[in-house]
Amino acid sequence: METIYALSSASGRAGVAVLRVSGPRAAAALEALTGQGVPRPRMAALRRFIDPETKAPLDRGLAIFFPAPASFTGEDVVELHLHGGRAVVGAALDALARLPGLRAADPGAFTRRAFENGKLDLTEVEGLADLIDAETQAQRAQALRQMEGALGQLYEGWRARLVRLLAYAEAEIDFPDEEVPGDLIAKLGPEIGQLRSEIAAHLDDGRRGEILRGGVEVAIVGPPNVGKSSLLNRLAGREAAIVSDEAGTTRDVLEVRLDIGGVPVTLADTAGLREAAGAIEREGVRRALARAERADLRLVIAAPDAGDFALARDGDIRVLNKIDLGGNVPAGAIGVSAMTGAGLDALEAALTARVGSAYEASEHPVITRARHREGLAECAAALARAGEGGDADLIAEDLRLAARALGRITGRVDVEELLDVIFRDFCIGK
Repeated sequence: METIYALSSASGRAGVAVLRVSGPRAAAALEALTGQGVPRPRMAALRRFIDPETKAPLDRGLAIFFPAPASFTGEDVVELHLHGGRAVVGAALDALARLPGLRAADPGAFTRRAFENGKLDLTEVEGLADLIDAETQAQRAQALRQMEGALGQLYEGWRARLVRLLAYAEAEIDFPDEEVPGDLIAKLGPEIGQLRSEIAAHLDDGRRGEILRGGVEVAIVGPPNVGKSSLLNRLAGREAAIVSDEAGTTRDVLEVRLDIGGVPVTLADTAGLREAAGAIEREGVRRALARAERADLRLVIAAPDAGDFALARDGDIRVLNKIDLGGNVPAGAIGVSAMTGAGLDALEAALTARVGSAYEASEHPVITRARHREGLAECAAALARAGEGGDADLIAEDLRLAARALGRITGRVDVEELLDVIFRDFCIGK
């Protein structure tokens, strides 16, 4: 096994930079860089770092040694905490590159070794990736729960029950003449049905975990000149969109990223929906309609002097803009003025209530990726077939397929084709 190294903290000028080394030559690399033996395990020690060839000083910092298997990767791991200047980091990486048996790590290499050495299952790996990418508190809470094993433990619990059911089925098939309880297959039906019900309830979650991980899409729709772009700018707190009295100014979909109640929201300003005057505007209207159709939530905007709520449908938030011009706010609508800011608190509260209640992090493990959903659906389908009864060999095969589908989610079986896809999304040094 090669020893790998990388900068694990962010690149660029910083107060502290962390370099990580993992593999059988990690301790030797630390000794070469310091001229001293490794410090006590998991104890930070102040060291003077030198170039192993020239003995020229590189920096003074902290060294920590994590002996296998009690480390992130399950191998010997060394961490070097240096000053974060580019020259310091560059010199340290160059020194590591010249040591025998060491090579620069590929993206995700440390986490892949943690998986291969049984320190993390695939759901925990994915939770770690989500934690690194988390933009909001709700995303962080969901990712941390998954990284700590909540999702993997749920799936492995189901898989353990499946393995037990499969063992009973195979006992009746393989040992029909031995002293085993009779009619084992018939007794499996209720347990198969119960397990299938639990998985079906888990699947029936409105995709809230996947939506929270990727973010909620909110589309601002309405006819021209009702102030959609002005409202976007108000909610974003900056001039994200060009505002003009000329109809049809917005030709493409403009997006801003917001944190609403701890949930990441992509707010999209769309072209005014009307009979377009030219090819470019027609394309803008087409994109607006497509974006509005796939949005998780829509803000339908009208104004006293332009437009109405004819575009609204059940579930939309109706907003009457330009209340500073006068006019009555219809029942069920929120009156605002993008010009003065009046009513914005009520609109933001409505958005927070709708987004937060629907997509906030759950206390229970939730599905966060399409591959989880596909594996669970495959498992449920196999259980449905097994629950119908019939030939014992076929029931056992369906139980085996169900267990294999769950195993692929956590990485217990048949995962080679998944590894490159999962780990290539990691940054170098993680």
